[in-house]
Amino acid sequence: MTLVTITREGAVAIVTMNRPEAMNALSKALRRELAAAMRAVQADDGIRAVVLTGAGTRAFTAGLDLKELGADTANLGAANAEDADDNPVKAIELCTKPVIGAVNGVAITGGFEVALACDLLIASANARFADTHARVGIMPGWGLSQKLSRMIGIGRAKELAFTGNFIDAVTAERWGLVNRVVAPDALLPTAVALAQDMAGIDPAMLGAYKGLINEGYAASFGEALEIEQRRSRAANARVEAADVEARRRAVIERGRGQG
Repeated sequence: MTLVTITREGAVAIVTMNRPEAMNALSKALRRELAAAMRAVQADDGIRAVVLTGAGTRAFTAGLDLKELGADTANLGAANAEDADDNPVKAIELCTKPVIGAVNGVAITGGFEVALACDLLIASANARFADTHARVGIMPGWGLSQKLSRMIGIGRAKELAFTGNFIDAVTAERWGLVNRVVAPDALLPTAVALAQDMAGIDPAMLGAYKGLINEGYAASFGEALEIEQRRSRAANARVEAADVEARRRAVIERGRGQG
């Protein structure tokens, strides 16, 4: 059985964690296949945007396979490996193309971390999120302890970390964790349509802009402004006036179509 599938809708790749009978739990094999799938979409110049989701309706992913860990905790070492060979979060983060998480069910603990590796999240109305690291007795190693507080505030992040309680999709949207909540049958169409909008941007520009945002987000505000100024001067010095004019007209036409 293929644990991760890749399908295409034009320039958009849909990467699906395909272990629904186990709530798409991140076994060692699935982690390896997901990391490999992300490297594959990164290497394919025909793919300009990615949607990441889980098979079925119950789970985006329930996180690390606790049954597997119960049999062999050495799998924790592989899960937290420094490189991207078995680490899907690292592989997602290294993708220069926009990655939209389409959260179709629960995203728990390590699955929560996989979701946070995406650039943005669209949630089904039946999506739920939980950080159960403390209850399971495993320290997060894929960034959850640092990313979540920066996204939703330290108090809310601590509430989730210290209780292991679930929040529903509506709460996640209100807290700024997800961009929007849609009906379950509208989840993939909404995510793919958004990805296709992103795929219409020049890929070099999009990758550079994504890198600028991510690098600045990891720095202090003052450092981030300096990073922007350096990148802006270097990039904009290469811009041709004719290109700006052509793109300006395209932007105007597109805006009229969206009105």
